[in-house]
Amino acid sequence: MPGKPAGADSDSSEHSPAAGRPAIHIADHGPQHPKNLRRTRIHSMSDQVVPSKTSAQPKIGQDQWVSQALAFSLGRISRNMIQLSDFPEYTRGDRWVFAEDGGWVGGHWVGLLWVAYAYTRDREFERQARKWAARLSPRQKDTTTHDLGFLFELSHVLGANITGDPALKGPALEAARTLTLRFNQKGGFFQAWGDLDASAALRGGAIIDTMMNLDMLLWASQETGETCFVEQALAHARTCLKHQVRPDFSTSHGADFDPETGQFIKLSTYQGLSADSCWSRGHSWAVYGFTDCYRATNDPVFITTARSLAEHALARLPDDLVPYWDYDSPLIPEDVRDSSAASILASGLLHLASLESDAALAEHWTRAARDILRSLWENYTSREALEPSLLLHATRSKPEGCMDHGLIYGDYYFLEGLLRLIDPILACGLH
Repeated sequence: MPGKPAGADSDSSEHSPAAGRPAIHIADHGPQHPKNLRRTRIHSMSDQVVPSKTSAQPKIGQDQWVSQALAFSLGRISRNMIQLSDFPEYTRGDRWVFAEDGGWVGGHWVGLLWVAYAYTRDREFERQARKWAARLSPRQKDTTTHDLGFLFELSHVLGANITGDPALKGPALEAARTLTLRFNQKGGFFQAWGDLDASAALRGGAIIDTMMNLDMLLWASQETGETCFVEQALAHARTCLKHQVRPDFSTSHGADFDPETGQFIKLSTYQGLSADSCWSRGHSWAVYGFTDCYRATNDPVFITTARSLAEHALARLPDDLVPYWDYDSPLIPEDVRDSSAASILASGLLHLASLESDAALAEHWTRAARDILRSLWENYTSREALEPSLLLHATRSKPEGCMDHGLIYGDYYFLEGLLRLIDPILACGLH
């Protein structure tokens, strides 16, 4: 992952309830509830995967621009599918810069192919998704990264959910077991940086991005019945809530711990402006990740947190609804934007809306997400540009000088968000 500390070889508030927590459980909401569509699988292997034409689609998602944005995205993915020889990460002019062996982003490219297949039923998308997923499969025992969730949920779990092919589950389950090796039991967090025998400084680092890797562990617990996956995932989420979510519901990118004792040392950042600032993409990861935790557990702490994080982000968006790279940058309004922070936030808001029991809140999140996605479509897509990405003006890592380009993960969540708008039932069943 970009922004790693020196020596890494892979890519403090006290307001969460620490006592009297309910026992860990995986929620069961009935097979047709949106929370359960992933587990029951939306299609069997023999079915053609088609857009859900009979599902009750909200009028809010039926604007012509949504269909236009989807058509553009599918066409651009088809073109990339023909031209790409390796996993794309970010753009430089009219070319992709590749991530070796997929880096931490390989799953996002495969995920784009799977989502395209789910919506279009075009078997070439499926064939390509399987081919690229197979290229990631050897990473299932990679002990140098916490991003196995990004890699294998989007490449293998997503594919298994769409096709019903159980063979795709095996590598993801093995990746989940590998990820558990990075869990620091005393501190209740997943090590972000370095291999398992890295320096103490690396072994004690946790980052907010890991919230997005927890969902694969929650899935693995559902698949196997083994509680270690969910216990570790929720412990990390609670540690993140305790230390990295501030009382005003802004977030810190990193938290440093003593890896031997688990004692919290300080907040930190690798991609944000400072330890005290709110890095916009990390904040979007948090909105989405805490929503994942609520879907799996029905624990009200997680949805309350997701709502508050979402409101914090919405209150700090500029007029065009696409965040600056850090919400606290002193250079606003002249600083660079991060379109990936916007697409992740939009899809996360729609994810949150799908789980709301309060219709007014669901409508609130949906309208906000729709407006963000529309702004991205109208102002940040590459329709009239040379870049091969869907979105322009993302910021991979401003501290590293890597900004104003396309990012493959920004593209993935843009397409996912569009699908959540146009066919929420199909989208809820994906992952």
